[in-house]
Amino acid sequence: MRQTTMANANTVERKWFVVDATDLTLGRLATQVATILRGKHKPTYTPHVDCGDYVIIINADKVKLTGNKLEKKMYYNHSRHIGGLRVRSAKTMIEKYPVEMLERAINGMLPHNTLGTLMGKKLFVYAQDSHPHMAQMPEVLEIKA
Repeated sequence: MRQTTMANANTVERKWFVVDATDLTLGRLATQVATILRGKHKPTYTPHVDCGDYVIIINADKVKLTGNKLEKKMYYNHSRHIGGLRVRSAKTMIEKYPVEMLERAINGMLPHNTLGTLMGKKLFVYAQDSHPHMAQMPEVLEIKA
């Protein structure tokens, strides 16, 4: 009889991946990165354990949006005070805050609990093509367009 192995925090082996976001679609990039952060690409995936890998995204300012999303897609924040609603278009976000835009897209695809918070901390996004994680020797990850 075969026995199913369950991963735990002590047995998880993590790798580092680097992704170049140049000319990649925001949603397709976000779904594949979220899968890696959750660890669903591994045969040892266990739903109640953070078994995902670290992901570094470079060139976040060169990600693209399809259709009319640059003008029509809006990002909302509220300060929880009266009149505290702030609305930004995707065009403003990609010009001034490309890192936040990519982080919001990916974190929205992670679980909304303590485990999802831990998974989100393994994501590093940079607007330029350089990053300070060369000591971890990240592997280049090809994202399907």
